[in-house]
Amino acid sequence: MKKLSRRSFLQIAGAGAATASVATVIPSLKKHEGKKLNIALCGLGRYAGYLADGLLESQYCRLAGIVTGTPAKAEDWKKRFNIPVKNIYNYQNFDSISTNKDIDLVYVVLPNSMHKEFTIRAAKAGKHVIVEKPMAITASDCQEMINACKNAGVQLAVGYRLHYEPYNLEIKRLGQEKVFGSIKLIEASLGYKSSDPNEWRLKKSLSGGGPLMNLGVYCVQCNRYVLGEEPISVTAQFGPVTNKQLFSEVEESITWQLEFPGGAICTSSSMYNCSVDRFFASAEDGFFELSPAISYGPFKGRTSKGELNFPEINQQATQCDEIAKVLLENKQLPSHIAGEEGMKDMRILQAIYQAARTGNRVSLI
Repeated sequence: MKKLSRRSFLQIAGAGAATASVATVIPSLKKHEGKKLNIALCGLGRYAGYLADGLLESQYCRLAGIVTGTPAKAEDWKKRFNIPVKNIYNYQNFDSISTNKDIDLVYVVLPNSMHKEFTIRAAKAGKHVIVEKPMAITASDCQEMINACKNAGVQLAVGYRLHYEPYNLEIKRLGQEKVFGSIKLIEASLGYKSSDPNEWRLKKSLSGGGPLMNLGVYCVQCNRYVLGEEPISVTAQFGPVTNKQLFSEVEESITWQLEFPGGAICTSSSMYNCSVDRFFASAEDGFFELSPAISYGPFKGRTSKGELNFPEINQQATQCDEIAKVLLENKQLPSHIAGEEGMKDMRILQAIYQAARTGNRVSLI
């Protein structure tokens, strides 16, 4: 499916009833015209490239600066995106960004173990922050990040792009409004095949863990926003290690089961040894599913009543624009993307690891 800009998405959105239900959550653009939020990307890895492309399409954001520890990357990005020299920082001089009025927000796209340090440093520099998921590598780190941003009077968001994606907005609506009755079972899994021994995600000191940290967080987050509930317990199992050299520090795969107070059981797997990208919910009076579901798309879905059909959007551009509109109005960011949300997910991820290590059911209440 062809990618659409946010403006095109809004023009098309009235075409069908299902699409219209999603369009209503996206506010009018007119009152923000002429305003831009200036963003510096901190870390220039693969996902930063997706964000940069999204910011080129964004209507309310501008890629204004970069932070990198690699001089060759700095020179390349400077040329490709016309970044002024004064807006280019490394990890040593980053704190001087505090005097740069051309930067409003720092988007932290570094390895997980570096999220805490650079979120806190950005906050102390007086900049709003978006930090990629997982928010950090422990819940206590998340709390420190939240406190630092509150103390500095800046706002903190987690890069939960799927909260602005039409298919995921629809399964959230179907679940929380109980369109097919109470949900009894959810299966949500995400995985891909990893083969690069030098990838930082396979180094526990940088990643904090394996596919659960990188991919499983999406499954946990999806379970929570579809049900609109918090899990009460978890059981979990590590999968077999088939490549001991590649997975000497982090798990190769992990499966877990979350129990929710409404009676739903959510089973998920995340893995680095095969590809899967699927969501399925079975309720009292029907089902709904997406496959692909929680990656970058294009998504495809159906319910027991028929196909789901929404336009594909640029997820990064849409997420940044929606956050920008809130910040440009000096309003509070919504709770579903705030730092507290990232901390909730991190607590659950830690409990999943504990359950897998011990073989015990771990209470979350």
